[in-house]
This record gives sequence, structure tokens and C-alpha cells, in this order.
Amino acid sequence: MINIYVCGNPLVKDDSLPLRILSTMRKKNPNVAFIEFDPTEDLPCEKEFVCIDTVINAKDVLLLTDIDTFVATKALSLHDFDLGLNLKLAKKMGWLKEVKIIGVPPRMPAEEAVEKIGKIIASLAFG
Repeated sequence: MINIYVCGNPLVKDDSLPLRILSTMRKKNPNVAFIEFDPTEDLPCEKEFVCIDTVINAKDVLLLTDIDTFVATKALSLHDFDLGLNLKLAKKMGWLKEVKIIGVPPRMPAEEAVEKIGKIIASLAFG
């Protein structure tokens, strides 16, 4: 079974879409373990990290594979230590080889997001 981590904040509308579609994603993709993940927690010990997260300025569902393209700033305080910086650190230390983030626009209709995420998942080569 493939693990895909799902980030989001159910209390913030613009950050909740990945969590709101989670049950539908589980039904449509029974060979995938969708795991709710808080990006402030320790990263799972996997060489290939795949997650679904909100990308605020995204216009469409997209696949990000290069950490440096979406983490442009340096952490100035612990408030800046988010998923992106956590991934960068893990990659630099050799704990992580590959990152795939399925980015979802915050206000995309749920049905459309499920369909587009499903296509990306189907296209991924796992292993």
C-alpha cells in the first residue's frame, strides 16, 4: 500500500480542502493509505514522501517535486519552520530522497479536486 500524507487545517477555510475531500479520496483510491499529517510534527521515515497540501496561490492542482521551487525563504524563527523547511532539512541530511507534493488550490470545488488529484496519483510511479 502507498502512503500519501494529507495536510490541512480544518479550522481555516482556505487550508481545509485536502481534509474535506479525504473520505472521498479514500473511497476512490483503496490501494492508497491517506494519512492525516500535521506538518509541525516529525516527518515520517520514508525515502519518498508524498503528500497533499493546499497551495495558496495555485490556480490548478499541481505536482511539485523540487523542494527549492516552493521553499524560497529561510527560517528566521520557529514560526517559519513549516513543512517546506522540514522537507529541505530532511533532504539535506539524507533522510529523504524524493518529495512529491500534490498542491491543491484553496477554493477549488471538491469534486474537481478529487478528480484531478486522482489523475496525479494514477500517474505517479511508486517504489
